[in-house]
Amino acid sequence: MVVAGTDAFWRREGASVRSQRGFTLIELLIVVVIIGILASIAIPKFVNTKEKSYMAQMKSDLRNLATAEEAFFYDSTSYTTSLAMLNNFSPSTGVTLTVNEATPKGWSATATHAQTPHKCYIFSGGATPVGTATVEGRIVCS
Repeated sequence: MVVAGTDAFWRREGASVRSQRGFTLIELLIVVVIIGILASIAIPKFVNTKEKSYMAQMKSDLRNLATAEEAFFYDSTSYTTSLAMLNNFSPSTGVTLTVNEATPKGWSATATHAQTPHKCYIFSGGATPVGTATVEGRIVCS
């Protein structure tokens, strides 16, 4: 037997229905706005972090290339443009290394990454400076 007023769906005529459970529409909208603001702050920082990681990959590969070129020079008294001759040196995924010049007096190289328009440069010895590199042995990115 159901007593009047105890049934979950019963309401007196004229009485407003107000749930004590759940969230109002304005509360949900405020949460959505806050999430949107946080996302608008986080996404550019994430993109910037990815860009820095691509630059770090290129710089690391150029440092490793410099070590490989010097080891090759120690063995053969000359530098090489061939990455295969540098003990099958292979750059990181997405990075393309180009040895622009390699003579007995020096070498220069350029690193590019598939995910960024920036390039990094290095030259060593008597090689012609390449890109924005002006100091021997210092990796410069632009």
